[in-house]
Amino acid sequence: MISALWPSGKYRQEHVVLAAFVVFFVLFGVFANGFLTVSNIVVLVRNVSILGVLGLGMAIVVIGRGIDLSMISVMAVSGAWAVERITAGAGEWVAVALALVFAGLVGVLNGVVIAYGEISPLLATLASGILVYGFGRAFLVHLALVSLPKGGGWFTAIGQGAVLGVPATIIFFAVMATLVHLYLSATRFGRFTYAMGSNPKAAWLSGIPFRGMIILEYALSACIAAIAGLLIASTVTTVNMRIVNSTMIYDVILVVVLGGIGLSGGTGRVRQVVIGTLLIGVLLNGMTIMDMQYTTQNIIKAVALLSAVVIDSIMNPRDEQTAQQGDI
Repeated sequence: MISALWPSGKYRQEHVVLAAFVVFFVLFGVFANGFLTVSNIVVLVRNVSILGVLGLGMAIVVIGRGIDLSMISVMAVSGAWAVERITAGAGEWVAVALALVFAGLVGVLNGVVIAYGEISPLLATLASGILVYGFGRAFLVHLALVSLPKGGGWFTAIGQGAVLGVPATIIFFAVMATLVHLYLSATRFGRFTYAMGSNPKAAWLSGIPFRGMIILEYALSACIAAIAGLLIASTVTTVNMRIVNSTMIYDVILVVVLGGIGLSGGTGRVRQVVIGTLLIGVLLNGMTIMDMQYTTQNIIKAVALLSAVVIDSIMNPRDEQTAQQGDI
């Protein structure tokens, strides 16, 4: 009966979010001085790209009925470590490879703990995020704020370059979105992810390598988080590891849930991540331009997240099988 409050027919959640994006873009364009300037649009596009890349990684684990709260720690440590290696004289390729390998190991560790230890993804990734940050500060990165040395190269071109006037970051996000879309829609691993999210017990009984898929999902999420960290480093040439203490992980969850990907698992598409990214990116940028207090911004984001979770519960009601699996 409650699902009747939100019909699943012509107008879906993603359509409402897209309309909200248009409304907020127009409102900020009218009332926020400097919102429509070229420099601000470039900043908006770059920030949206990074947030969107993180949203892609989160979407994979959420569709598989999980969640990854360690993404920001992995992003910060991987990006900062790569910058330190480049500053120390290591090649850019070597630094990028090390960052991705480190992130992959963290993701595998998350997956093993969740799959074999049968620990809630919420608790497992919360703990691993703290562990990753502590390990990174103790053994990998000596300063909380690290900067790239002056000079060009392909690494900085990714974040600061442009192709036919289009910022390279937005092109990079588009490529990443395409790859994740193909993974979810055109590979058996993607089909396994949806099956596990829709009905874990049936997926296990059908012969899907359940534990192996969990490990793969979290490894992909961590590697994508590392890519976001590298993208930040190449864009602003600086990585501030204190970002771990920010509310950015909630922005990522907002992107995914507000876009329409159900927390109960088994549903969602990449286009929903893109739509959610557009709305949250414009909202954050507009509030900053209007000089809203940080506390006020957090209140607005909290209300948006709570609203998205309520909408998700209405559109994807918990059934008996879902309830048996517990919350993420």
